[in-house]
Amino acid sequence: MERAARFALFLGLWLVLADGWSGLGFGLLAAALATWASVRLMPGRMGLHPIPALRLIGRTAAQTLLAGTDIARRALDPRLPLRPGMVAHATALPEGMARDGFTALASLAPGALPAGTEGDVVMVHALDTRLPVAADLAATEALYAQAQHG
Repeated sequence: MERAARFALFLGLWLVLADGWSGLGFGLLAAALATWASVRLMPGRMGLHPIPALRLIGRTAAQTLLAGTDIARRALDPRLPLRPGMVAHATALPEGMARDGFTALASLAPGALPAGTEGDVVMVHALDTRLPVAADLAATEALYAQAQHG
């Protein structure tokens, strides 16, 4: 079961990064190799719970698709304004791997890029500060924490 969860996680990550089902054959191979390597390098439990992890993958994929579409619209229609700036997101995640994993995940969403931390606050550069960037980050963090702890 642990290997299947790892494989699903890596395949889901591939699908998010590939922006859909393109290159699924390579994705299956990459997920299999990543699963093998992770079992060899980290033989213990990863601590991921499958159902929350799948919800997190689904949310991340949907957000990436929607945000990518929004950015393309803004790039092709200069009348759509941007309001770039920094957004502060207070996190409950401890420093270290948990927070680093969350910021890596948050960096996948186009239009919002984690730019550092100040204590327990993750600073995020947003292309449009009028969008609910902080609320989206809070929802993603909640799913991420569920996937980590169940």
